[in-house]
Amino acid sequence: VQLQASGGGLVQTGDSLRLSCAASGRTFSSYAMGWFRQAPGKEREFVAALSRVGYVTSYLDSVKGRFTISRDNNGNTVYLQMSNLKPEDTAVYYCAAGIGSYVYSRQDDYRYWGQGTLVTVSS
Repeated sequence: VQLQASGGGLVQTGDSLRLSCAASGRTFSSYAMGWFRQAPGKEREFVAALSRVGYVTSYLDSVKGRFTISRDNNGNTVYLQMSNLKPEDTAVYYCAAGIGSYVYSRQDDYRYWGQGTLVTVSS
């Protein structure tokens, strides 16, 4: 599967932004999906994950209550709705697809990766 992330941009503290990740292929619903991010000078970290059907989610503690991951299996797209953004959310955000029936926070659990989209939150 090929993944194309989009929706990043420059926003101010407290703003909202929705990232999208479009997947190619007809087996999108068989993949667990995740979002990761990499801030400048830091390692890539887990942000959110969603099970194949979309009933189970997992979040990084610092984004709980602010970010929501969702998916449209008919449209082959996974979303990351981000609200109340903070400067520490500034990073390149990557979507990823993994083989499995649950939610996964480890990068090794994901087989396919998108190219990343930059989110910059100004203070």
